[in-house]
Amino acid sequence: MARDLSHGPEGRRVAAQPAVLAALVLLTAVLGLVWRSRQGRVRTVRRNGDVDWAAHGVTLGERATFVQLSARVCAPCRATARALADVAGGADGVVHHELDVEEHLGLTRELAVLTTPTVLVLDPAGAESARSSGAMTVAQARRALDAVDAVARA
Repeated sequence: MARDLSHGPEGRRVAAQPAVLAALVLLTAVLGLVWRSRQGRVRTVRRNGDVDWAAHGVTLGERATFVQLSARVCAPCRATARALADVAGGADGVVHHELDVEEHLGLTRELAVLTTPTVLVLDPAGAESARSSGAMTVAQARRALDAVDAVARA
């Protein structure tokens, strides 16, 4: 005797399963797109320069400083370091420092760093002018530098 495949073992209809699966796939795709759009996005902030950057081996640039908080096992951190070094190397008064989060746990907690890479863009006085979490491209690094300039002009 042929079994009716439209019902499960307890007599429930199983036609809803493909619809639920399709909804989950769609939800996952939307969440992935939102997450991806936030990677490397520069957020302008204004935080006092209350961090002793010299104690962490960071010398401030005359125009701006990129402080990248990274982890050794982070592949996006290496790409971000190349992008920031490229921008800093081509801009007067801009420096780039990369700090390992494991070696600077107190600073990581103080700055509320939740993901690597996190890039802080400091003004000449050491105050945080912009912040980015996730992989950063050269174009995004240049926009971050423009954010520091805009804050300085304001």
